[in-house]
Order: sequence, then structure tokens, then C-alpha cells
Amino acid sequence: MKKKKFNLSGAFAFILAVLILLIFVPINMIFSYYDKIFDMTPTGRYTIDPVTVEILDKNADKDVEIYFLSQLVDLQNVPRYLPLYHTLTELDKRDNVTLTCFDPNADTELMNSLNPDGRFDVGLADIFVKSGDNVRHIPFGHLFQQDSNNIIEYCGENLIAGAIHVCTTGELPVIYFLEGYGENTLENSYRDYADYVKGNNYEVESLDLSTVDSVPKDTAIIYLAAPQQDISMDDRQKLSEYIDNGGAISMLLPPCETEGRFENIEYLLAKFELAMDYNIVKETNEDYMHKNPNVEDDGTKYDGNYFIVSYPYPAEDATEDLTTDLNNQILKGTLTAGLSHARSFYELSSSSEMIEKNTIIENLPLNEEATDFSTESIPMGGDDITAAEAKEKTKSPLALGYYSYNKQTGAKLIAIGADDFLDNSRTTEKLSGSRMLATFSNTWLYDTDTDMGIAKKSNTYDTMIFEDGNEASKAIRLFFIIPAAFALAGVAVWLKRRYA
Repeated sequence: MKKKKFNLSGAFAFILAVLILLIFVPINMIFSYYDKIFDMTPTGRYTIDPVTVEILDKNADKDVEIYFLSQLVDLQNVPRYLPLYHTLTELDKRDNVTLTCFDPNADTELMNSLNPDGRFDVGLADIFVKSGDNVRHIPFGHLFQQDSNNIIEYCGENLIAGAIHVCTTGELPVIYFLEGYGENTLENSYRDYADYVKGNNYEVESLDLSTVDSVPKDTAIIYLAAPQQDISMDDRQKLSEYIDNGGAISMLLPPCETEGRFENIEYLLAKFELAMDYNIVKETNEDYMHKNPNVEDDGTKYDGNYFIVSYPYPAEDATEDLTTDLNNQILKGTLTAGLSHARSFYELSSSSEMIEKNTIIENLPLNEEATDFSTESIPMGGDDITAAEAKEKTKSPLALGYYSYNKQTGAKLIAIGADDFLDNSRTTEKLSGSRMLATFSNTWLYDTDTDMGIAKKSNTYDTMIFEDGNEASKAIRLFFIIPAAFALAGVAVWLKRRYA
């Protein structure tokens, strides 16, 4: 009689499975209870970066408030938002950090305390970081970005750490208003605007370039506003070096009666392939006029110096967009498109692939084809040559504002032919669109998001690249068909031994 063999493989597998459950299920429950997570992702998506830890440790004696304009569960339930969820929860564990989550539409009182004058364009799931009187706003759209391969990258920790650093240290970038070229100064003309801009995370100060050797290193943006005379050759050199090193400058150049050309200012504009007209633009079509705010309203008083303008959408080949958000607010009726006491600009014939420039303010045409215009171009300042050029531009399309960007050096320019919309005594609600354009332009000229050097974090995907179909077929056989054949052979052997 043939002796029967005992096969314990089935029983052994069962016992092994039970032991694994007995060991790992309690361990998993323990880690879940204590909210302990092991981050096995290659980019550390769920781990606080050492840079963030260092910033928090250095400022452990300062209270930091973080406001998330939604609920954490909204992040926890969406896998791609989990890195932000873990960043916020880890920060909340620090003794000096307080995390507050709320619905901005429900708790309007808290929302208004963070955004008292509506200076920030706030959306759901945005983040506010506050320490003392310093407040930083981080739009949710900045926290997650797509790379060139359409892979979502998490940038939130870098932005939040930067906001904490700025709010706790008070190291804000500085906007300098240049003085010494006319009557308009920061204190007597632009203080209201400066106070508003401070809420957007800038310091605003005045600067006389003749008193310094070069543009200060902490400069974010230089404002050259309403000069009544040309800048000096020495100041031109300082600003030229600043521009060549990637500086940002905003030129508000309303018309003035000063005779002669502003050759040094023209030199700086030419670096961005732009030039200015020596004129004052006046609207002749009453339908396009605004009322003069400085004249008593009798119900009929319109002034051709105050007129409606357009803010052109970006050209198809443009990489920069300064007007879309502005136009959306104008369509909603929250802002009014207008300009007053303005001069125009034009592009120089030279053109470089490294310079991108487009209009941001234009006069309105009389028809959809944009062939007829009603604005008058009246010579002002300059010389006989510029006067003749100015007259030729009557009833023509005019550029009243430009942006220009040097892609090689990173230098940026905003040029607008007016300053009424920023002036304390001459601004009006009818100019609110241009005022907001200047405010939006600050962010384009210099982004206040502080880069702390924390790398973007993304999911990593293993890929294989094949030169042709034959190579792909070989790989399929190697990695799929052959292992499957071995697996089937193993199953056959197991079955044979199982019933032997």
C-alpha cells in the first residue's frame, strides 16, 4: 500500500496570514490613533521641509496666525490636495501657530478683519498668514501649479514658509517714489495710494537718487511719477544700471509744458523699445467723456480731458497678462475705465525677440472696425519736431499705456501717460480702472511671494521610452509574458504536488 503524503502548505499559508493580521492590524490602529504617518514619497509630499522648521524655530517667540478659507476635510478628501492638508496640520502643532479654518461667506466679520478695504481679490480656499500687523495673502491657485508635462506640483509650503518669514521679520520689499524732478512727491500727492499698496505687502518710501551711489539693493520697484523736468545724466546712469540688472520701473508720465525733450527719460524708455509723445490727449466725443470731478456738477459739465479708455486683452503671442482680471471687474461694474490729462506712447522701429511689449491702455474707437477715432492730440512741451508729430496723431489709435519685458535680463517696465488716478487730490471713481491697473502691475513688476528655496513637490511616475514598436514588444514579453508563463508553470507544479 502506497504511503500517503501530508501536505501542510495550505495550513501553513493560513497560519501565516493570521499572524500577519495579528501583527499589522494592531500596529496600523496604533499609528492611526496617534496620527503617525511615514512619508514614503520620493519628494516628501507629506513632510515639513527643514527650511520651514528652521523658520519656525527662529520665530518661536512670535505668534503666527494662519487662516484657511475653507475646511480641512475639503482637502483631506481630495488626494491631490493632501500635501496642503499635511502642511497645515503640521504647522498647527507648533505652540506659536494658530490655524483657523472658516467659510468667508459665512463669517464675514472675520473676513473683513483680514481684508478690511477689499485690497485682496479673495477666493475660496485662499490662505492668510498674519503676525502682528503684517498680513500676507496666498491665493489657492498659487499653491498647486502644473509643470510643462501637466503634472500637478505642490508649491504651497514654499509660499506659506515665505509668508511666515516676511510677517515675522517685517522684511518687506520696498517701492521707491523718485523725487527731485517736480512738485509731485510721495507725501503731498501719492500718500493714499502708498498706504493702500502697503496692504499688498510692500514698504513705500521716497528716494532722491542724487543722494545715493546707486539704486538701493532692497528696491522692488522704482516709480518715476509726473516729472516736470528731465532726470540728470547721473540719475540716468544709476537707473540704466538698475534696469540692466533686471530692475522693475513704473513710469507715470503725464503731459507737461516744459520746453525741450526729456532725453534721459527717452533713453530709459528706449531700453524697452518705447518712446513718448509730447502731447496731451483730449476726447472730442461727449459720449466718451467723464465729468470733471473738480468742477461743480450741474448735470451737463463734461470735460474732454477725462475720458473712457479700453484695457486691451493680451495679444495671442503674449506671455504676460495684465488686463484680464481688470476687465472682469469692469464688466462686473466694480471699476470704471477712465483716464485723464494723458499723453501717448509709441513703439520704436527696432524690435528684438528678447523684448515683449504690448499696450495696456488705448483710446476708444468710434466703430467696431477701429478705423475712426475722436481723440485730439494737442502738442505740449517738447520742440517743433515733437509738436508736428503730435498733431499728426489726432483722430488716430493711441497707446496711452504699455508694458515691456526684457526676457533676457528680466527687466520690466510699466509706462502710463498720466498720474491723476494716483494723485490724492485729483483721483476720482471714474479713474478707478486705471488705479487698479497700476496696483495689479505692481505684482507683475515684482512678485511679493518670497522664495524660501523649498522645492516643488509632485507625484513621481516611472516611465519607459522605446525607440520603436519592436523594442516595446520585447519589453512586454520580458516583463509580462515571461513572468506570466513562470507563474502558470508554478501553479501547475503546485497543483501536481497538491494532488499527488
